[in-house]
Amino acid sequence: MAKLISKTYGEALFELAVEEEKTDVMLEEIDGIKNVFLDNPEYLKFLNHPRIPVEEKIKTTENIFTERIDKQLIGFLGIIITKGRCENLMEILDYFLDRVKGFKGIGVAYVTTPFELKKEKKEAICKKLLATTSYKEMEIHYAIKPELLGGMQIRIGDRVVDSSIQTKLNQLQRDLLKLQV
Repeated sequence: MAKLISKTYGEALFELAVEEEKTDVMLEEIDGIKNVFLDNPEYLKFLNHPRIPVEEKIKTTENIFTERIDKQLIGFLGIIITKGRCENLMEILDYFLDRVKGFKGIGVAYVTTPFELKKEKKEAICKKLLATTSYKEMEIHYAIKPELLGGMQIRIGDRVVDSSIQTKLNQLQRDLLKLQV
């Protein structure tokens, strides 16, 4: 149900952004809205609280975001609040961000390595990912996981490339356990 809600509202917002030719502006503003909620989890709790009147939630949201974001986005947040969908707000925003990035040809990759990579290596990874995918740009999120021992894991959407030493050792162990001596 939550996926259907996030898709319905996120798609409506995406179609508005495309129709109004505001994908760049809304991408930036939605990212900012999302950061406000991530930095202030109590604000999201406030919006989800059942005893606080909807009018108060809308007024507070308007006070926070007026002069900072497009009026259409303030109206959109008002709809989310009025319809009681605040518990799905982050998923709706994520769906919109993913949809706009796909529309603009921006790939999102998650690269996990056992240690911090140098700038040159990060640039080489970005170039390789751009060369082997159909994306025009790459947004890469790096993470460090020492238990990988070496190599790296790359995830783009639901595709995963795992060349870590830990995975190779696990596969070797499984293969050895299958052998009959």
